[in-house]
Amino acid sequence: MKYREDKASDNMLSALGMGCMRFGRDKAETERMILAAIDGGVNFFDTAYIYPGSEKTLGEILAKHGRRKDVYIATKLPLMLVKSAADFDKFFNEQLRRLQTDYVDYYFMHSVTDFAQWQSMQAMGIEKWIAEKKATGQIRQVGFSYHGTCDDFMKILDSYPWEFCMIQYNYYDENYQAGRKGLLAAEEKGITVIVMEPLLGGTLATGLPKQAVEIFAKSDSQLTPADWALGWLWNQSGVTVVLSGMGTTNILEQNLRAADNFAPLTDSQLAIYDNVVQILKKSHKINCTSCNYCLPCPQGINIPSCFSAYNTSYGHGWMKGMTLYATGTGIVKQKPNSPHKCNSCGKCEKVCPQYIPIAKSLKKVAGRFEPLPIRAVMALVRRVMK
Repeated sequence: MKYREDKASDNMLSALGMGCMRFGRDKAETERMILAAIDGGVNFFDTAYIYPGSEKTLGEILAKHGRRKDVYIATKLPLMLVKSAADFDKFFNEQLRRLQTDYVDYYFMHSVTDFAQWQSMQAMGIEKWIAEKKATGQIRQVGFSYHGTCDDFMKILDSYPWEFCMIQYNYYDENYQAGRKGLLAAEEKGITVIVMEPLLGGTLATGLPKQAVEIFAKSDSQLTPADWALGWLWNQSGVTVVLSGMGTTNILEQNLRAADNFAPLTDSQLAIYDNVVQILKKSHKINCTSCNYCLPCPQGINIPSCFSAYNTSYGHGWMKGMTLYATGTGIVKQKPNSPHKCNSCGKCEKVCPQYIPIAKSLKKVAGRFEPLPIRAVMALVRRVMK
């Protein structure tokens, strides 16, 4: 494992961090993964109050094996749930209980979307509260995770003596949200940058169009698409930790090898990304990362699954996309969860960190997979199966 310095604390952080949002239901497998990650050199574990079961699972496993001192825990204050200053302690104390610890190494203001949101926290007295927690040692470093415009990112960066921040960044999203401009600004200030969505919800690992995969393989057949995506990030001096939500031990092992074997990219290798991005833009129609913030949908629609099928249909063919769509919506069931059921309530759009016009996009999905002729056939199939 390679390590990079967090200049604010002198901590040496693993270049690969474990994103804990997508911990599976198989606790035994999750336990094996966490321990294997630590043994493989990973020392940065990122969770959050709103990730279902994540903090509790991480805390229990670290305590059971006595590994708390071996890692840096990062978790987040759920700003979207904060209604008053009393909530700061309410959520933080619950997080300490779940994590079975008396301090948090890296504490985020979770999913800051604009400068006004941060100002509202300042008005509630968040800076005084942070100072108190840092004085007692309960919070070691403070930062924010960001989903908003680059202009607001710059304002937030200048508004407080942050020690780290987290941005969505990958070779496809190079100029999205904070983007490269935000990364360079943070680096100039000496602020540690943690990267989320390095694989764009898995798209850059397993969802690339065949032509894009072939371009990477032609340059270096030993590197997987995920290796290329992670390498692009590690090649930049401003990136300290790249988080990966590794759902299986196999993926963990692949990413550990990528971190171990990373070498600076050549000019010819860097030029390849531009070609891949152009191909990807033709197929990746909806910029969903499958973060699942939009769920549960009141109508029972599996929104990320619908968008994944839609993108797949352009990158890998309509039939493969339709197969995923049928699985995700259950269109042959008596009560399918079709995107046609969307009533544009707007609940999902309020929490989507990608600012996707979800209701409008679901109509596109329905139009591609369930035009009237197909809807008629599916209705007939359901009647026969009834």
